[in-house]
Amino acid sequence: MNLLIDTHVLLWWFDKNPTLSKKAKTAIAKGENLVFVSATTAWEITIKKTLGKLEAPDNLEDELLRHNFRQLSVTIPHALAVEKLPEHHRDPFDRMLVAQSLMEGLTLVTRDSNLKKYDVPIILA
Repeated sequence: MNLLIDTHVLLWWFDKNPTLSKKAKTAIAKGENLVFVSATTAWEITIKKTLGKLEAPDNLEDELLRHNFRQLSVTIPHALAVEKLPEHHRDPFDRMLVAQSLMEGLTLVTRDSNLKKYDVPIILA
């Protein structure tokens, strides 16, 4: 199974936050699962960090490598796929993660219950 982890999941993973569900921890830690982090997540972290809304590592790219997470670029087809999504969720970052999950055949790891309304496989974090 290949995973795409939501922003809060990534930050919880880095912090070893006990809020992260056992199922999510197991899926992320399982060596045969590829774990992807979207460029969208890096963008969201950068924006919110700059605004003082969250704390995150200054060396995000190094941390991704250290945890063996793979980077997922945002492509034009990903961006165009967002337009076809139903309006279940208004957050542009989350909508992009849904579009990428659908297009790339990834299971989305998230705590956001609104994302269950999309036809995307989810592991609740």
